Amino acid sequence: MTEMKTLPTSDKQAGADITVSQTSASRQGARETWVEVPTENGPAAAWCYCDRHSYMPGETVLLHVSSNTDQVALRIYRDGAMTRTVYETTLLEAPFHALPDRVYERGCNWPVFSQWTIAGDTQAGAYGVEVVNAAGVVLGHHLFFVRAIQKHSDSLVLVAATSTWTAYNDWGGANHYFGIHPGTARGRSPLLSTQRPWARGQVWLPADAPRSINARRPQKPGPARYEFIEWASLHGFSKYYALAGWASYERPFVIWAEEQGYSVDIITQEDLHREPDALDGYACAVFVGHDEYWTREMRDHVDAFVERGGNVARFAGNFMWQIRLEDDHKRQVAYKYDARTLDPFVRIDPARLTSAWEDPLVNYPGASTFGVNGLRGIYAGFGGMARRSPRGYQVFRPQHWCFADTGLVYADMFGDEANIFGYEVDGLDYSFVQGLPEPLGTDGAPPGLEILAMGWATSAENGRGEDAYSFMLGDRDARYRASLLAPELSEESVRQHSRGTGMIVHFNKGKGQVFTAATCEWVHGLMVNDPYTVMITKNVLDRFSCVRETSE
Repeated sequence: MTEMKTLPTSDKQAGADITVSQTSASRQGARETWVEVPTENGPAAAWCYCDRHSYMPGETVLLHVSSNTDQVALRIYRDGAMTRTVYETTLLEAPFHALPDRVYERGCNWPVFSQWTIAGDTQAGAYGVEVVNAAGVVLGHHLFFVRAIQKHSDSLVLVAATSTWTAYNDWGGANHYFGIHPGTARGRSPLLSTQRPWARGQVWLPADAPRSINARRPQKPGPARYEFIEWASLHGFSKYYALAGWASYERPFVIWAEEQGYSVDIITQEDLHREPDALDGYACAVFVGHDEYWTREMRDHVDAFVERGGNVARFAGNFMWQIRLEDDHKRQVAYKYDARTLDPFVRIDPARLTSAWEDPLVNYPGASTFGVNGLRGIYAGFGGMARRSPRGYQVFRPQHWCFADTGLVYADMFGDEANIFGYEVDGLDYSFVQGLPEPLGTDGAPPGLEILAMGWATSAENGRGEDAYSFMLGDRDARYRASLLAPELSEESVRQHSRGTGMIVHFNKGKGQVFTAATCEWVHGLMVNDPYTVMITKNVLDRFSCVRETSE
């Protein structure tokens, strides 16, 4: 991994024992989990959240802080290719606030600790918050966004995947996957509040933190390894830090883009949800990393943007779940695998069910928006799932403009050295015709869509019987897909629905265009300056944003 030019924080960081001491759980393998819960008597620590995820210049950011130290100060800095401090406080009294019951779904309800009014000329972008003690040691991090007052067609607008961040945020005891919530499988919570801090590792990470895909393929049979989980356990970070968050995905993209000379404005998914015109004024909307959870309103607004002539560049994977937002967009609802039995909308409005987009009750395949579907893809190079598979894409239509100046030809692979293919990918039903993959059109693929490159994935974790103890997911996702899409649930249908693909696709829609490289780890190719990933990304962004002259 190449080292970034700047770090978003000071060199003094709280030690790894902080989050270890404030978490609770068994650490006996990938199947086990731990959650971040603050303690009053542990090593020095602090936690921060603000009342919203994004603001306009002129608005006031309300910062809520709890700490088990006597005094802390705040530093707010713009995060990106170049960082700079924009606001600092002196040391202030910082009481510890007890957590309300089920804080993960109800929010912290802490009093305002400090506030910052954003000047009218504040540059748009991401703004980090450091909470530091008297010795200058950073005890906690937070993040919010300042939106642009003036939109420019030659600026990119990045939609931060804040709904996916929320889904993986286990701060306070639970997320949409695991936790201490009563009465649900593995203690996951279907309701999550945004009024709580981000889990440790979602905002800031050291440069050597492992990514979701193990750095190297295993050289011999053995148990599944989740190196990022092992590292998180040893260093006191959230188990899910590598799977969702600013630090792992959007931040590396913004740094790369700004270093390349692109202007990047940022909005959140909540902004996209509430504002039908959130993307208007831009030529190109960008999505990167792990972008799994969406409301119907978010999709409708993207679809309308493209129909009117906007372009979408999606370098992201795992377009999977419909969600709902409640309580003035401060609570996220996702019943997921339990939607058909627990979500009250199954009786009220099945189309709004918080299930997979491909669930026949929802009947809104993701391919109609982004050209690919989550359930037709899933995992590659992750844990015990296709762990020795290629880590890149195989090219099938090298004549497409996205491959201009790459030198790639039919059957070439790119991105393998940079591990860009995984950890979750999206695909389509397809067949091969004279050596070229063609969408079957059975799963919502738009007319005229071209599959430019692809690889293979699986939704089942498998291997030797003696290694089964190490599997985190097993074949649960394959069984879920089969339960929705197969005529009957059988071992054969589970095997069939464990097979998936990851694709790069392009299609026209109305007056606009959509390009999707459907993998979570595309951004890693930019981080390590993989020449093919970089050139393809530039080709797409330049054509879609009309920033530079592009090759035909």
